[in-house]
Amino acid sequence: MRKPGRRVLPTIIGVTVVTTLAANVTVLVTRDGGAPPQARPRSETRARFVAAADATTAPVAPLGKRLTPHVLVAAPTALPGTVIDRVRHAKGVRGVEVVDAVQAMVAGKRVGLLGVDPSTFRNYTPKPTAQSDALWRNVAGGDAAISFTMGSDGGVKLGSQVPVGGNERQTQVRVGAYATMGIGDVDAVISHSTAQSLGMPVSNAMLISVPKVKPAAFIKALKKVLPKQAKAVEVNPEIDYPSAGAAPKSNGQVMSALQVRTVIKAAYTRLGWPYVWGGESEAEGGYDCSGLMQYAFARAGIRLPRVAADQARAGWVLPYSKAQPGDMLIWANDPTAPGYISHIALYIGGGKMVAAPHTGTVVQVQNVYTRNLKGVVRVNPQLSGRISG
Repeated sequence: MRKPGRRVLPTIIGVTVVTTLAANVTVLVTRDGGAPPQARPRSETRARFVAAADATTAPVAPLGKRLTPHVLVAAPTALPGTVIDRVRHAKGVRGVEVVDAVQAMVAGKRVGLLGVDPSTFRNYTPKPTAQSDALWRNVAGGDAAISFTMGSDGGVKLGSQVPVGGNERQTQVRVGAYATMGIGDVDAVISHSTAQSLGMPVSNAMLISVPKVKPAAFIKALKKVLPKQAKAVEVNPEIDYPSAGAAPKSNGQVMSALQVRTVIKAAYTRLGWPYVWGGESEAEGGYDCSGLMQYAFARAGIRLPRVAADQARAGWVLPYSKAQPGDMLIWANDPTAPGYISHIALYIGGGKMVAAPHTGTVVQVQNVYTRNLKGVVRVNPQLSGRISG
C-alpha cells in the first residue's frame, strides 16, 4: 500500500509482532486529510479529539519543556545503550527520546506505530497534543492515539475498538484520541507496555532534538556511531515559502505543456472512484488525496513522494494568485498539528481542482477553498524524482 518516499527508511524494520508483522517492512509514513475542520476554541477542539476516560486510564507526568524532534533513528533491533548515551551527550543535542518503532496493522491499514512513554514523549509533540493530559492518560492506560487524518478522513471512530498487530494475529485496542504527532512518519502511538504486549521490538528507535545544528550535518556525523543496520533521517524538513513567488519556466525544471495535459487527463480518469485512506491504485479500491496525485503525475512520467507533506517539497511553493493548471494545492487542515501539510489536490484552472476529500466521498471536481491553504506547488520533475527515493 505505502510506497517508499524521501523520509522512508527502507527494509530496516522486518520484525515479528506476535507472529509476523511483514517482510520487507519500512518505517514510517503518514496519510493526508481533506476538508478543514470547523474552528472551535482550543480546549473544546482538544476535547473533541479525545475519547472519554474509562477505568484503564493511568496517571502521567505534567507537560515538561517542549522539544522539536529533528532526527529519527531506527533499527531492526534494540539500539545499544552505549550508542544512545553517546547521542545524548553529543554536541548540539537538546534531547533524546527512545521509542519502540515498527509498521503494524491498525484498523486494517499498515501504519507507522510507536510505543512510547506518555510522560516524556508528549514533550516532542505539537502543542495541542502535548498539552492534553487526558490524551496521554488514555495512552498510558492502554489506548492508541491515531493521526487526525486516519481518524477523521479514514473513518476510524474515536472510542472504537480496532485490531492492532501483525498480519496474522492482532489484538483489539481502543482508539483513545485523534492526535497527529508532528512526525511525518507516524500514524499511531501506544504505550511501551502495550507495545510489549503486542511483541513489538523494544527501544529500537529514538527521536533527537538538535535545534542549533543542521539535521543533514548531524546525520552525517551520527552515522559514524550508529550500528550497521540503523538508519537516520530528518524529521519533517521545513518547506521554503519564497517571498518573491518565482519559479523557472523551462530547462526541465517545470513540467512541459504535454505533461500538464497528461496529469490533468489522468486525474479526470479517476473521477467517481471512492476515497480510500491509504489508497493509491485500483487495487485498494480507491485513492486518498496524495495517492491520487501520485497516480496522476506518474502517468506523465513524474515520480512524486507518497504523502502530502513530502509532495509539498516536490517543487516551488507559490502564492495561490500565481496558480496554473497542473500545480498542486496544499493545505494545513490538521488542528492537532498546526502547520503540518495534511491535504493536497490538483489545480485545473478557473478556481477548480480535482480532489479526493475524505471517507464517504469520491474523487471529484471542487471549487478551491482558501481556508488553511498554504499555496500551490509548481512541480519540479527532477527534484520530485530525487526526493521520491
